[in-house]
Amino acid sequence: MKAWRVHENGEPREVMRLEETDDPTPGPGELLVRVRAANINFPDALLCRGHYQVRPPMPFTPGVELCGEVLSAGEGAVAETGARVIAQPALPGGAFAELALVPAATALPAPAELDDAEAAALHIGYQTGWFGLHRRARLQPGETLLVHAAAGGVGSAAVQLGKAAGATVIGVVGSRGKVDTARKLGCDVVVDRSSEDIVAVVKETTGGRGADVVYDPVGGDAYAKSVKCIAFEGRIVIVGFAGGTIPQPALNHALVKNYAILGLHWGLYAKNEPASVPACHRELTALAARGAIRPLVSERVPLAEAADAVQRVADGTTTGRVVVTP
Repeated sequence: MKAWRVHENGEPREVMRLEETDDPTPGPGELLVRVRAANINFPDALLCRGHYQVRPPMPFTPGVELCGEVLSAGEGAVAETGARVIAQPALPGGAFAELALVPAATALPAPAELDDAEAAALHIGYQTGWFGLHRRARLQPGETLLVHAAAGGVGSAAVQLGKAAGATVIGVVGSRGKVDTARKLGCDVVVDRSSEDIVAVVKETTGGRGADVVYDPVGGDAYAKSVKCIAFEGRIVIVGFAGGTIPQPALNHALVKNYAILGLHWGLYAKNEPASVPACHRELTALAARGAIRPLVSERVPLAEAADAVQRVADGTTTGRVVVTP
């Protein structure tokens, strides 16, 4: 089979190599799937750079989530051949390949309402958004949600989930070209941070109150602006640091303004509360069935273009989801 492999750390475009490798064989508890679509995530670039919390042995294949067709099952694994599933492949054999192995226990049925590329993009980003907004921030109908990088992969999921929860959503984007995308996703107000004052727009939109919940996958200056426009008893959900800078919160400021800083590492739910992940998937499937959420797949690229696509996602030049379709 063909698979992208990384033999040394560096920028994705430089270190990912498309190679011929042996077809994998499913072991106990594993499923062999034909990759129908593999969604690109920012952690794929971090894996290439050697900056991710998980450092698989080299050579490894990036790609942390996929939609695949079950071909066969290993000992003790139960699955219907031909079934469409959403899954996270077991590194070092990631999703940017023609075939992959996935743990049968964590494979989830792909929603019938979504095509392969959309289904591949439903898992990590939307699970992160659901746990961030509902488990951590306890977002309520009528509240105001501020989403940074609203036109990106992670932010777009939070926008749709926020609207589905009955919130007023203010989306922040990095350029004028992304404003229309954020509006189409459902943002009530869009702020172009390259030319507009985030704090002023949030204060004006909320009548001076500020945002009840902030969803921040960016860090750096995005966090600095968030604390200036957070509401009384507001909640800031820290999702990641795509901007490259990890902020240093001033706890005295959190004290005098009565807001909460909440960390979110979705993988810990899979580890500490395994049943919560399929339960969340059922919620997401129901939302997809009624059209409340649908991953915005802006690009579908062939396997041969995966390295360039991962680089562009890492550089922040894409909107929505970029999905590899082998």
